[in-house]
Amino acid sequence: MVAANPTGRTSAKWKAHDPDVLPLWVAEMDFPLATVIASALHDAIDRSDTGYRWAAGLPEALAGFAGRRMGWELDPERVIVLGDVLAAMSESLHRLTPDGSSVVITPPVYPPFFSTVRRVIERPLVEVPLLDGRALDLDGLAKAFARPDVSAFLMSSPHNPTGTIHSRQTLEQVARLARAHDVVVVADEVWAPLPLERREVTPYLSLGEELTGPDVSLISASKAFNLAGLKCAQVVAGSAQTAATLREAIPVEVTYAASQFGVIASIAAYRDGDMWLDDTLAVISDNARLLADLLTTHLPSVAYTPPEASYLAWLDCRALDLGDEPALVFRERGRVALNEGAEFGEQGRGFVRLNLATTPDVIEEAVSRMASVVRA
Repeated sequence: MVAANPTGRTSAKWKAHDPDVLPLWVAEMDFPLATVIASALHDAIDRSDTGYRWAAGLPEALAGFAGRRMGWELDPERVIVLGDVLAAMSESLHRLTPDGSSVVITPPVYPPFFSTVRRVIERPLVEVPLLDGRALDLDGLAKAFARPDVSAFLMSSPHNPTGTIHSRQTLEQVARLARAHDVVVVADEVWAPLPLERREVTPYLSLGEELTGPDVSLISASKAFNLAGLKCAQVVAGSAQTAATLREAIPVEVTYAASQFGVIASIAAYRDGDMWLDDTLAVISDNARLLADLLTTHLPSVAYTPPEASYLAWLDCRALDLGDEPALVFRERGRVALNEGAEFGEQGRGFVRLNLATTPDVIEEAVSRMASVVRA
């Protein structure tokens, strides 16, 4: 039996459920913090560097990381630092598109895409479901973009929860459609630093200003380096004009939500975290293969395509006859917490999302618990 919360952590992952529930739901890693990041934070504590955040150096560190890891030569002058990706998402949509206009999303997709658009900026949603549950429907996007009420496309790239990497050709087609219909693309690329098996991710803005000038990319070290609690994200504008528009429109009070520790940790991650990230990607890749083997042996009716990027496993459990909310069944009967697929849109009913950023013994235990539910 895997020990419950062996590290004594108090974050949401570990406290949202009873202690006997194995938590493989929220996107937090179980791995130790990168030494370079921990050292930078300890140094900040030692010098009592706990005041208001100062972001100098962070845009340059991000630019260096993007160039090394993704071949993306971004301009640090186009980087705006905010508290987290959801704040960056809502501010970008609110400041770059007309009030009351509609936003396109591609479900199944990250649940806050729904809530941020509907509740935070109070806009209508237009859903263009993924083709075969994994690929962008370019014809469907073309029809949606042509609607007079549509002003924005909120894109998950790589896609959460499927882990799909959109090809450069696909992204170019998205950009051309957006320009043809005057639609702003807000690309959530928080998973872009996490391609598995040495795959390549094309950052959306790397397509060039001619195609993506009015658009923005949202990125953070939060997922790749497990820093969500430190609150620091970056908006990268597709052009100097877009950057200027955002700087003028976003209230300075909103930028205060980014923390000093978040800036310090992000700079350390982007500048010096490559070795740790490479090791972590290798572990996640191994875990993705392990999960495939375990499911084949113990739950062969569960359909699973390992992610191309991210540490998210999207499992089709519809053949198990556990209803529209299998995660609820797995949690109540098997004591393993997963994300409910229905939270990602109607297309996710009967699916669950499982977190691979853990140890092999935890994945083995999780599959064993899930299998016990089906056998019962």
